[in-house]
Amino acid sequence: MGFGKYNPETIENKWQKAWTDTGAFHVETDTSRPKYYVLEMFPYPSGKIHMGHVRNYSIGDVVARYKRMKGFNVLHPMGWDAFGLPAENAAIKNNTHPAEWTYANIDDMRTQLSRLGYSYDWRREMATCHPGYYKWEQQFFLDFLKKGLIYRKKSPVNWCETCNTVLANEQVEDGLCWRCETVIEQKELSQWFMRITDYAEELLDSLKNLEGGWPERVLTMQRNWIGKSVGAELEFEVADAPSDSDNKIAVFTTRPDTLFGATFMSLAAEHPMVEKLINGKPEAEKVREFVTKVSNLDKIVRSADDLEKEGVFTGSYCINPLNGEKMPIYVANFVLMGYGTGAVMAVPAHDQRDYEFAKKYDIPMQIVIHPKDQNLNLDEMTEAFTAPGVLVNSGDFDGMPNDEAKGAIVSYLGKSGKGKKSINYRLRDWNISRQRFWGSPIPVIYCDQCGIVPVPDEDLPIILPEDAIMNEDGRSPLPQMESFVNTICPKCGKPAERETDTMDTFVESSWYPLRYTSARKEDGPFDPEALDYWLPVDQYIGGIEHAILHLLYARFFTKALRDEGYTKVAEPFKNLLTQGMVLKDGAKMSKSKGNVVDPNSMIQRYGADATRLFILFASPPEKDLEWSDQGLEGSSRFLNRIWRLAEGLEGLISPVGACAKPEGFELSSDAKKLRRKEHETVNRASRDMENKFQFNTVIAATMELVNEMYALKDTLVESKDGKFALSSAFSTVLTVLAPITPHLCEELWEIMGYEGIVAAAAWPEYDESALITDELLIVIQVNGKMRAKISVPASASKEDIEKESIAHENVVKFIEGKTVRKVIVVPGKLVNIVAN
Repeated sequence: MGFGKYNPETIENKWQKAWTDTGAFHVETDTSRPKYYVLEMFPYPSGKIHMGHVRNYSIGDVVARYKRMKGFNVLHPMGWDAFGLPAENAAIKNNTHPAEWTYANIDDMRTQLSRLGYSYDWRREMATCHPGYYKWEQQFFLDFLKKGLIYRKKSPVNWCETCNTVLANEQVEDGLCWRCETVIEQKELSQWFMRITDYAEELLDSLKNLEGGWPERVLTMQRNWIGKSVGAELEFEVADAPSDSDNKIAVFTTRPDTLFGATFMSLAAEHPMVEKLINGKPEAEKVREFVTKVSNLDKIVRSADDLEKEGVFTGSYCINPLNGEKMPIYVANFVLMGYGTGAVMAVPAHDQRDYEFAKKYDIPMQIVIHPKDQNLNLDEMTEAFTAPGVLVNSGDFDGMPNDEAKGAIVSYLGKSGKGKKSINYRLRDWNISRQRFWGSPIPVIYCDQCGIVPVPDEDLPIILPEDAIMNEDGRSPLPQMESFVNTICPKCGKPAERETDTMDTFVESSWYPLRYTSARKEDGPFDPEALDYWLPVDQYIGGIEHAILHLLYARFFTKALRDEGYTKVAEPFKNLLTQGMVLKDGAKMSKSKGNVVDPNSMIQRYGADATRLFILFASPPEKDLEWSDQGLEGSSRFLNRIWRLAEGLEGLISPVGACAKPEGFELSSDAKKLRRKEHETVNRASRDMENKFQFNTVIAATMELVNEMYALKDTLVESKDGKFALSSAFSTVLTVLAPITPHLCEELWEIMGYEGIVAAAAWPEYDESALITDELLIVIQVNGKMRAKISVPASASKEDIEKESIAHENVVKFIEGKTVRKVIVVPGKLVNIVAN
């Protein structure tokens, strides 16, 4: 085979077709081989890939290709997170069905991703909007419903007026819809929930098993979101309440040690006791107005530290269970029904939020903790005292350290039935109901006689109607479709109606890694043998923005499926890499900023290999990457340089293998030098591939090896040992770069005369003995200033080095006429001559 001009498009199309035709990246369960499951977070099929996709999937592809070369049986699949609002909005705009828009986009994006040469097993491709996928999601829903892990209740929910649907707490960001940034309202609706709180303790505790494999930042974010608090649940009786009424208010507190200092109570606007407390009171109307105002505020805003504290007196009082004193009950804007019990015992002297509230409404304070060796004075206090100290004004508990008093007070209250130790979580159950069309139908039926009836397993899947016509305002068409809604109750056989809510799209993405292990199985969601073999995912790759939403839900779902007997693993992802963003001009690429770089145009101009090389070389994977046209041009020049090197060596190098060992002949000095550089490159590349996938330094090391080949090739091509050294070194260049720039490497591998593809070659192993140098470069200083450099045999003695250093012509000039007082020899590094 001869050389022409390096033509990336021709070469890349050739090898992509070859990989497809031969099934080069097809993989099967093989328990005789070590497995490696690498997975990038699957994309939403918007129709066009962006540079964030290219970076994410290039990182994953290098890992997959490298692990194959290391001998692993590698699963590297791709699919589509295909349900969701954008498809509906596009369908409305284009007067079509979301399925038509979605599948057309999938076809386009599959073509684009294939053009980048990613080593996917495309036989496992799946789309979450396909009935063959969401059938099993509906099955899981029914399994969880039977177990009590799913329930329906009426409660305040986050409502997005623009999206016309509810959102989970995790999908509200700073009071705005995570997707469209509309201000969220609170609505009272009946919705379906998953009891993720049943797994709160395990979700928190098992984070320790992910330490070292997951970024600490993500672990911290999950710990904070789960938000475990250890404290006490106390009961406060409502004063003057009828004895036959519900006259107790439960409070969760982490500070039972301050109970003697509680002087009022704060309730959430949504607390069920509010209406009872204000009934017949002159304050009733004022409280109702306040409740309406506060209920429409976002939860995030209400819990912010800088929120102006506001409240209104209900006209009722409760009794402090320790000292029997009456405490006024307020409704306050900063108390949330979702956290604890929705009621807070207020201790203004020792809680800053309560302090500000008490000051504003002139509510009494009581100091119950003094710092050690100091007495506080209410008149001198300008803020709450929240540090540790000793109890005062606390009856029999006076003088006790406050940490010790926590347990003692709870124990005391427990004997009278007024309190108990309790654990609270910030995490709330997951609202999975969505009032939109393009999602998995919830498989339940409503019957006037039988109530809520699960759809029988044999009737799954409940398929979204293909003849649905989208409403212009985004409301789901399902409630208007009699052909979908009207059905027969499977229990009593009478007319009934289907649920018209669909599932949150995060349900689909919570279990897709498991489905990839047997993506085409039709008689069940998973093949047990395949699931046992492939799970957990060894390396998961995606954005930090999914730290709470997707990653928390996926962990929960895996544990729930384990408890249903589907899988044996408790965690879906062993290792997590959160790649940085691709920036241009210092900002994230976006149409609104006008700084988008189209991957397709870059590939057309420079080729897939150059695009991959730049995006992997410009920054370590976990850091943000600043786009540079010059950087991409530099990557293209480097690949052309490799091509020209191969062209110049045509007919002179042969397929001896990477890091080949010379047999039956000695290497010249230059051949040894190149071989040493070759093995140093493999040593460094192997280390950096394994250590957090530092591809940029792998590429830099390979560039140095190419430079060394250029520097020595004219000398080396004259001898047998030189040609051998060049052959081995060039083979190493191709094998090390093969995961990064696979097409060029395949082409040159073939031209060199190798049988088989470089993608199936073994990763080279460096030889320690090749790293040993025959000569050392020694720096010579005179009075601390460098004056010369010499090469000496590695075996040279101190005396020999000293002699040669003093005799060097440059050194002689600087010591002439002076007396040498001392010669300091640092073996293998330098000589310092002290003379005056």
